[in-house]
Amino acid sequence: MGETYYQIMGRHRVTPLPERKPSWLKVKAPGGERYTRLKGLMRDLDLHTVCEEAHCPNLGECWDHGTATFMILGDVCTRNCAYCAVAHGRPPKYDIAEPSRVATAIAELGLRHAVITSVDRDDLPDFGAYIFAETIRQIHERLPGCSVEVLVPDFQGNERSIQAVLDARPEIYNHNTETVPRLYKKARPGGRYERVMNIFRTAKRHAPDIPTKTGIILGMGETIEEVLATMRDLRDVDVDILTLGQYLRPSDAHIALDRYYTPEEFRSLYEAGMEMGFRHVESGPLVRSSYHAWEQVQAAGV
Repeated sequence: MGETYYQIMGRHRVTPLPERKPSWLKVKAPGGERYTRLKGLMRDLDLHTVCEEAHCPNLGECWDHGTATFMILGDVCTRNCAYCAVAHGRPPKYDIAEPSRVATAIAELGLRHAVITSVDRDDLPDFGAYIFAETIRQIHERLPGCSVEVLVPDFQGNERSIQAVLDARPEIYNHNTETVPRLYKKARPGGRYERVMNIFRTAKRHAPDIPTKTGIILGMGETIEEVLATMRDLRDVDVDILTLGQYLRPSDAHIALDRYYTPEEFRSLYEAGMEMGFRHVESGPLVRSSYHAWEQVQAAGV
């Protein structure tokens, strides 16, 4: 097959990685009237989406349904995670008027559930927390019936920044775990696994009524045992909602793809997560943190 990476079942390599993506990872090219309208709206309001910046495979489906994950604080990240397609470097000065433009876009789209994320902004004193909080406040003020989910960076574990976002009362507080502890240094050198766990402890201590959420991407070299152990760690810090999806290598410069998980394996992980006590688990090859976010909110009873 000409490949050097192999699938792993538990701790045992079993079959060569196929040269082509499996059929369950194939998606149709983006297009359609709603896709075109949403793309135009983003350009008109000078906004970014993680859908585009991270090369999300679900862009066509989600945009055709009039949903998107807004990426605030610019499109240049201060970190360089080995799995991520978002540009990294020195970000420009952030735009104080951005929260208003995001609220305008959400109002024009008539969303019932909005997802807001950002690049890491380690260059800012509060790591971007104020802009997150102000975006939440402006969406709630403009659209009282719209729930807001924030997918935040780790704010370097700064409790004041975490609390500032929670004080704005998002309906869901989300921070992605991304991978298992063993792979953090390789895949997420700017992050710390224990810091992630502390983020959720802080969130539950400060706002126990706000559901917490996280996501793990699979296929970078972890084992099933490590995935299950990480899921148990997340339940120990009372995370409510979990997403599990397949890692897709953005380019040859990113961390190598180690294996493709099958739909059946994702189903088994869903069942394991529900048995552990998560309020909802979204598990599948194409799942990303905000994929079907509105359905996740309903399923979790938020």
